[in-house]
Amino acid sequence: MNGTKKTKIKNSSKLFFSGVLILTVSNLIIKVIGLMFKIPMNHIVGDEGMGYYNSAYTFYTYLYMLSTAGLPTAISIMVSDSRAKCQFNQVKRILKVSLALFIVIGIVGSCVMLFGSGAMSSAIGAENTKYSMMAIAPTLFLICISSALRGYFQGYQQMVPTAISQLLEAVCKLALGIGFALYAINKGYPIYIVAAYAALGLTIGVGLGMMYLVFSKLLFKETQYDAEYLVDREEDTTTLPGKSLFKKLFMIALPITVSASVMSLTNLIDTAIVQRLLQMTGLTQVAATELYGNYTSLAVPMFNLPPVLIYPISYSIVPLLSAARQKGDVARCKLVMESSMRVAMLIGIPCGLGLAALSKPILSLFYKASSVELAAPLLTLLAPSTAFICILSVTNAILQANGFERKPLVSMLIGAFVKVVTNFFLIQHIGMKGTPISTFLCYLTVTLINLYFVKKHVGVMPKLSGLFGKPLFASVLCAVTAFLSYSVIHEVFPSKLAVVPSIFLAFLVYFVTIFVVRGVSGDDIKLLPKGNTLYSIFKKLKLVK
Repeated sequence: MNGTKKTKIKNSSKLFFSGVLILTVSNLIIKVIGLMFKIPMNHIVGDEGMGYYNSAYTFYTYLYMLSTAGLPTAISIMVSDSRAKCQFNQVKRILKVSLALFIVIGIVGSCVMLFGSGAMSSAIGAENTKYSMMAIAPTLFLICISSALRGYFQGYQQMVPTAISQLLEAVCKLALGIGFALYAINKGYPIYIVAAYAALGLTIGVGLGMMYLVFSKLLFKETQYDAEYLVDREEDTTTLPGKSLFKKLFMIALPITVSASVMSLTNLIDTAIVQRLLQMTGLTQVAATELYGNYTSLAVPMFNLPPVLIYPISYSIVPLLSAARQKGDVARCKLVMESSMRVAMLIGIPCGLGLAALSKPILSLFYKASSVELAAPLLTLLAPSTAFICILSVTNAILQANGFERKPLVSMLIGAFVKVVTNFFLIQHIGMKGTPISTFLCYLTVTLINLYFVKKHVGVMPKLSGLFGKPLFASVLCAVTAFLSYSVIHEVFPSKLAVVPSIFLAFLVYFVTIFVVRGVSGDDIKLLPKGNTLYSIFKKLKLVK
């Protein structure tokens, strides 16, 4: 090892588990901050104002996914592969090429959103949404730069910069967004302008997050992380030409981008269909926007909370599996993939059924009663889909890390078709309740296809009893406990005081049951944040082998 004896070596396996912990904690905090944003905003601008804000945010999310979904993952894979081959000069060139590409994409994306805001707002039947779109438009350029740097850091299994930059974005969205909204309210501006002022908080937050990532890159010491690969090898100074790196980056990123953006496109179409069809049933534009705003502000954010616990695992296993494949460590790859799928179900199923059982009491903790009455039945229908989101996140990552980036595209396209067709049919017959039902059918379809691809092309599939059966059995008991305990406790204590003990009792039942039926292995526990410590505790208690 030349010139590395005095270099402090960072171990990639330890970085994986610490990265999962960092992203899990930061994502939970970000979701809490997001909830803290929506609660006061629901009171400040009401369902109508949130309808304008969320409509603009849906367009932003689609263009954001189209611009950045695949490229950071592609960068992390290429950086991880090059490091495993000791091609450290090539790592630097990958970053330069990706930054140049992202700058162009960011400029184009911002221009599309800025100058196309009027046309996009008219398409969904909510013309006043254009002001919020214009406020968010610069964010696309800023987030593109951030995404390139995040992909680079993830290739090093270094998640701290990503976590802190995302926290900066969330805090500014909360503090500045609410502050700007209150300012606009005091000025007497109409609700759609107030929503646009709130959107400015997100734009400023993304800008600050990008600046933090730039400074982090300037201070980052790559040699500490590269030294691990130079213990018994020499550095390979050869590099591919920029054109070849761009082609490779594009070939990896394109299918990932398309598969990710398909669901965002579906949500975009969903937005247009919901509001248009509601207007066709006799509702005014304002009433349709209020109903859509209620659904996307109350039900959808709660539905999106549980997968936050899984996303860090998905983000982290891509570069880890990629590097393990380069080393030929088949056993390690199989262990990580099987455990990650089981963990996704162990978390996703109980969270989904628990949310469904206590949808109204949970929403009542945060939102006003009139909004909760509309959103609670929708959340009950939507919540079970949480389990599918969790397993999809992991299976997509597994397929991408094993070189089958195009397979999720097929499953997502089929799922998008199911979503659009069933949504269009159901909303006309049962109204807004058709939207969460179509979401369930969509994600069920995609999950089954993804699991088929993982088994066929990767050759990995945990036993179905362990993957679905045992978690489902324990989760049903958990949900029943939650519902019954709340019904009893609510007779004695107020609703808001009855929720917490009901959740605790439900969790306790699930925890005991899942260990009784041997639904958790030691390897599954080790995959969690602080997994080795948890494994030691559970082993002493004789809960795992």
